[in-house]
Amino acid sequence: MEKFNMRPAGFRPLYRYLLIAAMLLLSACSSLRLAYNHGDTLLYWWLDAYVDLDSDQKSWVKSDIDNLFNWHRKTQLHDYVQILQNAQRQLQGNPTQADLQADLNDIKSRTELLLFKALPELADLARSLKPEQIEQMQKKFASNNDEFRKKNMKGDRDQQQQYRYKKSMEQFELWFGSFSSEQEATIRKASDARPLDNSIWLAERQQRQKDVLDLVQKVQREKLSKDATMTQIHTLIRDGFERMDHSDHQAFTDAYNDGTMQLILTVIKIVTPEQKAHAQKRMQGWIDDFNSLAAQPGLPAPASVYGIVAPVESMT
Repeated sequence: MEKFNMRPAGFRPLYRYLLIAAMLLLSACSSLRLAYNHGDTLLYWWLDAYVDLDSDQKSWVKSDIDNLFNWHRKTQLHDYVQILQNAQRQLQGNPTQADLQADLNDIKSRTELLLFKALPELADLARSLKPEQIEQMQKKFASNNDEFRKKNMKGDRDQQQQYRYKKSMEQFELWFGSFSSEQEATIRKASDARPLDNSIWLAERQQRQKDVLDLVQKVQREKLSKDATMTQIHTLIRDGFERMDHSDHQAFTDAYNDGTMQLILTVIKIVTPEQKAHAQKRMQGWIDDFNSLAAQPGLPAPASVYGIVAPVESMT
């Protein structure tokens, strides 16, 4: 009989890290090379926080993370260079909403590639879970949801609008530097024009968490083979992407995404040549870092790709 307790837990954290890779351009690390060089350790710690890896799991979890990161470094970093170079070209002109949507579609396709590449590791992770580790995942999800409520649902509508605006400004300042008070007023107006209902984002993330817990519980209850587990995870990933486009709250998410596109276009429209130059210089620095890292053997793939906060985290 095939040995069952093969590999580590934490399917959902790895799913999250891989998905966050898609949003690199929206939240990059100020010290990209340093983050890359410690990416394996950072991801390991994060996985451990979700499932409390046991002594048997720890060594091969680290090995799996290293292997996946090295594959990513060797095969994917040049794609990020292309994405950034495209962003540089768009910033020189007048990008449209269609341009931004095409960029998003490109990022989604690259994210799917990452997720499906990790299917064997994800299956091993799910199959090794013990009941107490699944319980730990449930507790971690609940804690994350409490943190989401604390940050995003505190106070009245105006306070929530202010918090969302400040988070957006952190990203725009990373790209373009400081803004004038007049520019900030324009950005705040565009930010507030987006629909606001954080209870929907909370419901969406709770549904995703339930889907993951249901999956790992089924794997353990039915003692699924590795191939069967991979099929289940493949379906979950596929359904996750489809849910992003066809959720129960489609009208809201469509309006929100449209408003976010308009917010970004508003910022690009009002920035000065000096601010555009600031963004071009920052992107070039990231491009140089990616090229340098891709050329170096033996380094783990980027922590920034796997561990930086992204918009999807507000939903998952």
